[in-house]
Amino acid sequence: MTVFSSDLFAGERYAVVGLGLNGRAAANALRAMGAEVTAWDDSETARAAVSGVKLQDLCEGEFNFDAIVLSPGIPHRLPKPHPIAARAVAAGVPIVSDVELLYQAVRRSGSRARFVGITGTNGKSTTTALLAHILKQAGCNAEAGANLGPAALSLPLLPDDGIYVLEMSSYMLERLVTVRFDVAAMLNLSADHIDRHGDMAGYAMAKRAIFDRQTNADLAVIGVDDQGSRTMAAWLDRQPARVARVSGSAADRVAGPTLVDVFRRDGVLRDNTGPVLHLADAIALPGAHNAQNAAAAFAMASFLGLDRANIASGIASYPGLPHRQQHIVTVDGVSFVNDSKATNADAAECALICYDRLIWIAGGMGKEGGIVPLVPHFPRIARAMLIGRDAPIFAETLAKHGVPFDLVETLDAAVPAAFAAAKNEHTPVVLLSPATASWDQFRSYEDRGERFAELARGLALAKGVDGRCSGSDHRSTSAVGESISSRVDRREGIAR
Repeated sequence: MTVFSSDLFAGERYAVVGLGLNGRAAANALRAMGAEVTAWDDSETARAAVSGVKLQDLCEGEFNFDAIVLSPGIPHRLPKPHPIAARAVAAGVPIVSDVELLYQAVRRSGSRARFVGITGTNGKSTTTALLAHILKQAGCNAEAGANLGPAALSLPLLPDDGIYVLEMSSYMLERLVTVRFDVAAMLNLSADHIDRHGDMAGYAMAKRAIFDRQTNADLAVIGVDDQGSRTMAAWLDRQPARVARVSGSAADRVAGPTLVDVFRRDGVLRDNTGPVLHLADAIALPGAHNAQNAAAAFAMASFLGLDRANIASGIASYPGLPHRQQHIVTVDGVSFVNDSKATNADAAECALICYDRLIWIAGGMGKEGGIVPLVPHFPRIARAMLIGRDAPIFAETLAKHGVPFDLVETLDAAVPAAFAAAKNEHTPVVLLSPATASWDQFRSYEDRGERFAELARGLALAKGVDGRCSGSDHRSTSAVGESISSRVDRREGIAR
């Protein structure tokens, strides 16, 4: 593995605020590249976890830095800027993400490695891991990270033929200064993080930043299965990069006034030259939303030089990610599916539409609108098990539409109750797709999903079923999957 030069940032001073996974990696990498680093986190526990870095409360004292690296979860504008961020703005000190510094380090090192950025309200993790899997299987020198898997500044220096595949959150995108993505993808757009961006227009602008600085040598991939993305596609047509429209359906290939470039029809992924593969062969990518993810990955991989056969093989062999419609185990004919990553209603909808009949485990800290957007899919729900803070609110919505439910409060109670209900209702699936954030009862959605898997496997063992990795649970089948499954939640260690 090639490392960056020890004098790459010599003579430069950086402040790192927030000592979670991103912050620790940034502080260590900058020091290793010769920079002078001062770090801070409001959490004493987070500060105690780092060594070899100067710690200083940056709310006071000198503030002479070339830039401040602010962990993604710390606001610098809305809903209220962190005091250190406010001080940086007042002093004219740039606030950057670790992706910005990775890009600068690669270019300072003389490498022409290409950068791929992937964003969207939902599906960006799957698409990032899918593209990295396709590239690696085809023998490309590729590394995946940023908002998914390894922090950006923990990635190695890649040579000219290397490819960085980076998942980009809206929080990261609003802190880029010089990054130019050779390939940039925006998958879909629905209301999320409104407190951070002010309104839907502000959120859309943050997402649109992934296309900033692209040239006519670059590719812009845009999903067209929602109105917000179609509006952005029309804007992209006036920008210099080549535009590729992708869809998980688009049976007539029309999205507004233009044709879709990669799409699904009759269960087959296609582009304008013909079929790519039967999506039934990609067992880890069920549903129209994953068809769109596969379409985006195909468009990007084609632009990066891979042939159709290699791309089709990579899509078919993709093992999937933990907590995204991850089959855990089947017990007495009931399949337990972990979709804990569904932290909003749009993400939960993508899972619900994949099953004709199911027992649904939902609840936690709901987003604006709760589960009202899911009403059209309620006929699929034989019974719901509601957990967490907003379970009573979800119960009101379900009651209005005649959906049976139990207020079970905790996941530990929900899993055995769901199993009993599935057998009583002759229902083949128990789906954890909470449509909420997890922080009321868990450290992260990963923590929630892991507990669900543990409980489901416990039921399997009690029945004498092998509860180890089964079905589509491929958590250790690839280097990408391994690094992602061991990811530490980005919210840990952020300054408050």
